[in-house]
Amino acid sequence: MRSFSYERAASPGAAAAAAAGTANAKFIAGGTNLLDLMKLEIETPAHLIDVNDLALDRIEETADGGLRIGALVRNTDLAADIRVRRDYGVLSRALLAGASGQLRNKATTAGNLLQRTRCPYFYDTNLPCNKRKPGSGCAAIGGFSRQHAVVGVSDACIATHPSDMAVAMRALDAVVETVRPDGTTRSIPIAELHRLPGDSPEIETSLEPGELITAVVLPKPVGGAQAYRKVRDRASYAFALVSVAAIVQRDGTGRVALGGVAHKPWRVEAAEAKLPDGAKAVTARLFADAKPTKDNAYKLPLAERTLAAVLREARA
Repeated sequence: MRSFSYERAASPGAAAAAAAGTANAKFIAGGTNLLDLMKLEIETPAHLIDVNDLALDRIEETADGGLRIGALVRNTDLAADIRVRRDYGVLSRALLAGASGQLRNKATTAGNLLQRTRCPYFYDTNLPCNKRKPGSGCAAIGGFSRQHAVVGVSDACIATHPSDMAVAMRALDAVVETVRPDGTTRSIPIAELHRLPGDSPEIETSLEPGELITAVVLPKPVGGAQAYRKVRDRASYAFALVSVAAIVQRDGTGRVALGGVAHKPWRVEAAEAKLPDGAKAVTARLFADAKPTKDNAYKLPLAERTLAAVLREARA
């Protein structure tokens, strides 16, 4: 373990200012991803800023009938909240599909959104990875790529985003609230939070240096039948090969977001107009620009079949 300094932040603004003013600083809350990466020396922060003492662990109703979820709300508490279970069922189901009960007890809302890829080449420091070491190359391209992205990829990276919660929040049109180092705040639509890899896969979000997530806001409930289905290699504690978050209204319209197929939660609003026509029509639009490898081409028909099953469940 490399040595590092440590402090406890007194306020969100102070935490952001400390992160911006200290070289190679990282925020730490639950630590369920960061600590593993530090042990492997993939992340080597010189300074850790503990944000657990900040009052960001509440779920509150907003004036327009939505919910504001504090950045430090634990995944277990969020999944169990009666308002989430009643009005945002797709989110509760997605959370319960992720990780293990022990990890959900520690993992936070903001940390879940910001967790890093589980690409095995990213985790193997003996192999090149543009996300871990920019410019070194991508070992997954030309390697064994069964778990990797099929859409939104680039010549620099084909990793996927691992979060289940983020997929549900993308379907719900959540908004991420932050504080910058200068104390100003901003709201980022979740569609704009995560980036596609392009030529700089090491830059994973639109957050500025030192910017701290303080809350995630869910809009007023949209109703409809909500479902989340995750296809994986084993029944628990496994990341998605393909996952589908869907909200379907009585008239057949709705929303669909996919996980396990891209560098970010994958939603194409134009594809949702095809929902009344069935899963095949929707996935044809979702994957119009897909570039699968020989190892992961199975994800395209798997996504179609998974969406078809979710639509049958929702319409029933």
